[in-house]
Amino acid sequence: MIVVKVGGRTLKNIEAIARDLINHQPFVLIHGGGDFVTQYSKKMGVEPKIVTSPSGVRSRYTDEDELEVFVMVMAGKVNKEIVSKLLDLGIKAVGISGVDGPTLVAERKKRIVVLEKGRRRVIPGGFTGKIREVNTSLLNSLLAEGYNVVLAPLARGMEGEMLNVDGDQAASEVAKALRPRYLVLLSDVDGVIYEGQLIKKLSWNESIQLAEKIGPGMNRKLLMAGRVAEQQIHVVIASGLVEEPIKRALAGGGTHITALELS
Repeated sequence: MIVVKVGGRTLKNIEAIARDLINHQPFVLIHGGGDFVTQYSKKMGVEPKIVTSPSGVRSRYTDEDELEVFVMVMAGKVNKEIVSKLLDLGIKAVGISGVDGPTLVAERKKRIVVLEKGRRRVIPGGFTGKIREVNTSLLNSLLAEGYNVVLAPLARGMEGEMLNVDGDQAASEVAKALRPRYLVLLSDVDGVIYEGQLIKKLSWNESIQLAEKIGPGMNRKLLMAGRVAEQQIHVVIASGLVEEPIKRALAGGGTHITALELS
């Protein structure tokens, strides 16, 4: 069994990814789709908000209006279009969100610290959550019945509310709960690029150390990948914009992060 995260910008290559998944069953696929949420938010008159943490991590700020769009687009349009493409290829697939089950339980962030014009500011947390629990019963039941699972990164909050959760975090927490052989994070870059060079291999602690030096976006991936690899799960960060992206990743493409000391 394999867990795959498909970033929103790699969804343009979803047909190639779906064809590749024929040979990597069973799987749980967690998808992004932030660009689609932005597109539909603007159509509905909801202006997207992006905030930056003091550590440089950029993320979507989800207020109540944005949450409605997020649920409709991620758990609806994007999720079901992926499932439909998999079914077209003869892959048994079911699309759910983390709310179903519930599979993902998250703690709503009451307040967050953001960086605005070089100054720290505390703002309400909105409807964004940090995953605290993964319930694997629904996932395991579907996998046992021969279904592959497409999971939208929504979670049920501890007070019963729906919450937007980070797709990379969802993939990492699901991997730690299911303990697959591989977690493959498909992105719009070839892997971890540092000082102009593609890094082919990292140990889990090297991944965490490098996260402190690398730019926004990849720093979050590296932190989470390191924590997953620490649990003896092989993590690959690779391009999802090529033919057979998963096959290429598992054959040595991208950046491989393991529990072993490699240097």
